[in-house]
Amino acid sequence: MELLLSILVTFFAGMGAGLGTGFAGMSAAAVITPMLITFLGVKPYIAVGIALSSDVLASAVSAYTYGKNKNLDIKNGLIMMASVLIFTVVGSYVSSLVPSAAMGNFSVIMTFFLGIKFIVRPVMTTKESMGSVSARKHAIQSMLCGIVIGFICGFIGAGGGMMMLLLLTTVLNYELKTAVGTSVFVMTFTALTGAVSHFLIGGTPDWLIWILCVIFTFLWARVAAVFANKAEPKTLNRVTGIILVVLGIVVMGFSVFS
Repeated sequence: MELLLSILVTFFAGMGAGLGTGFAGMSAAAVITPMLITFLGVKPYIAVGIALSSDVLASAVSAYTYGKNKNLDIKNGLIMMASVLIFTVVGSYVSSLVPSAAMGNFSVIMTFFLGIKFIVRPVMTTKESMGSVSARKHAIQSMLCGIVIGFICGFIGAGGGMMMLLLLTTVLNYELKTAVGTSVFVMTFTALTGAVSHFLIGGTPDWLIWILCVIFTFLWARVAAVFANKAEPKTLNRVTGIILVVLGIVVMGFSVFS
């Protein structure tokens, strides 16, 4: 019975996390963490580590899919990643000193409202308009955004996915597919750094739960990324928005009734 419960919880957690990652570059932590805590009794700090671990392969396969469809900005992504990685470690250490109840709430609320934003005001920027910004300005903006994202990734354990998508589409003026592709590319490495930091500080996870979460998140992220790259911008905005709103409501529900 315990094994069946673990499989069911990790399957639905992985499905939500994978769809969020593949469509919107959302961190698996926003979905997986509260589900593991609520239904399987996993310690919050370890649950975040498992979620970040699940992000690694899911983000990697999503980044590959977006890159294959030329929806990935590797140059600015690498600049952002450098500052993100440093501040992910800083944020991870600070989060270990904070009560677990303070972790994740910001990410859930942001997921919900960002979903509404994509439905009401879709991102319709084109790749042509992206090229109007100077390379130097983009580089500086990428570095500054990376500092903010990195700390959020380590502190909240959210991979910085939602904040990264918001900054890429607003501050850096990316079109949606390129924003998601660049986001999951950076998140592959930030999530890896965050997961290692969490496990070194908090200890090793339950390996069965860890393996199941990684596999299910990977599979659903692949499905979502393939669909997203074939979708029209307006359709992608709506689907992404709906998924984020639904996930936000579900996760907030877990928080209230847990």
